[in-house]
Amino acid sequence: MNFSTRTVLLLITLPTAALSADIVNQPTLSLDGAKSAAASAIAYAKAKNAPGGAIAVVDAGGTLIYLERLDGTFLNAADISAGKARTAVLFGKPTRFFEDTINKGRYAMLGVPAIAPFTPLQGGVPITVDGHVVGAIGVSGAASAAQDEEIATAGAMAFEKSQQEKAHASGKEGG
Repeated sequence: MNFSTRTVLLLITLPTAALSADIVNQPTLSLDGAKSAAASAIAYAKAKNAPGGAIAVVDAGGTLIYLERLDGTFLNAADISAGKARTAVLFGKPTRFFEDTINKGRYAMLGVPAIAPFTPLQGGVPITVDGHVVGAIGVSGAASAAQDEEIATAGAMAFEKSQQEKAHASGKEGG
């Protein structure tokens, strides 16, 4: 290869190398994944005789991608569950943390909704894959705030477990 050919090849590959350093590949929660997490949450709610529940799943940006409101659930539960999920994903932690923080006297947290979407009520849980928050699930309208959180946690954990099993199975096939 002569000097000009090497120079051209270098100029062609440099932008690609630089571009790849600027892009991060992260797992993304799909609609099917959101439905799977919600289905697990609903199954748990029914097994625990929850009187109702609205289950909302959001993606990593806090955009609602799936919502299901069980029969008999109060109407505003759908919006509240979406708010809980959005808060959990945007802050990267369960909403119980914020409810507890406010209940312990940090009332300044109540001003957050003026700046960012914020529903500081127990029942929103992040969904993670390989340590990355890919979405969140929020539940409202069960028997109590604690049951909202149990149902959301069950949905998130079932999804995370299924992803670990898929990764393990694909690792066995490739090795």
